[in-house]
Amino acid sequence: MFHYYLQVARERGDDSRTRQRIKAAQRDISSLMDHTRFLSTRIAFLLEATLGMISIEQSQIIKLFSVMAVILLPPTLVASIYGMNFKYLPEIDWLFGYPFALGLMFVAALVPFIYFRRKGWL
Repeated sequence: MFHYYLQVARERGDDSRTRQRIKAAQRDISSLMDHTRFLSTRIAFLLEATLGMISIEQSQIIKLFSVMAVILLPPTLVASIYGMNFKYLPEIDWLFGYPFALGLMFVAALVPFIYFRRKGWL
């Protein structure tokens, strides 16, 4: 591109100082373009790194929600079974039926909690 301007400067009979200024401007612009390319690449890298870290953080949160859902699912199942109004549920007339249901829900939540704790997910 600047070769065209140098050629025009020669054809017009411009002095050598003008041609040297055009060459210096060409070198400056070329250097600035290289630096701009470097900065653009660096910004793209930083953007990708930031997005990757956000993705990792979001996956950790989703994993925690999933683990908590798995931990709370068995006690919910036990509570829903004992919350049904059946006429013949053996534990209803039993003196320790209510504490037994609470203990069963606690154990049903504790077992997955211990399992996931040992795996390092909590």
